[in-house]
Amino acid sequence: MHRLALLVCALALPAAASATDYAMQPAGSTLGFSGSFQGAPFDGHFERFDAAISYDPAHLDASKFDVTVDLASARTGDGDRDSALPGSDFFDVAKFPKAHYVTTGFHKSGNQVIADGTLTLHGVTKPVSLTVDFKPTAAGATLDVAGTVQRLDFGVGGGDYADTSVIANDVKVTGHLQLTAK
Repeated sequence: MHRLALLVCALALPAAASATDYAMQPAGSTLGFSGSFQGAPFDGHFERFDAAISYDPAHLDASKFDVTVDLASARTGDGDRDSALPGSDFFDVAKFPKAHYVTTGFHKSGNQVIADGTLTLHGVTKPVSLTVDFKPTAAGATLDVAGTVQRLDFGVGGGDYADTSVIANDVKVTGHLQLTAK
């Protein structure tokens, strides 16, 4: 009788919420950034990055993003800027080849989902929040994120490049991921 009672109790418990694990499809996924130099806006992107996504909008507590970026793959379309970004004045990829973002939680702000997390860049780890737009598709989902990073908080472009009238401190980061369910 005792075993039957345990079985009935176990079946009555709600199943633990879990999010769906997704694989990022590199051919359709982008990770971009934009800023300004001497008042002129510029856009760039990273050619190499990887994202492990586990997400369910109904169970944000079980969701997680884990993104690693190869900083040497930054491209803006300007040869001088592209050759400077990996150097010691900016990303310093010889010492810090990767950036890493991992969520610490999610919350809703009105109708918008916000991913709270930490970004490790240039040897510095700081909190960064991103807006999340998740859309299920027949093949999986699309995930769009956006946020702003203060480059000087991470020591990117310090020294002679710390003048925010030359290079803006705000760098907008955007991502568009094509996902398939694992």
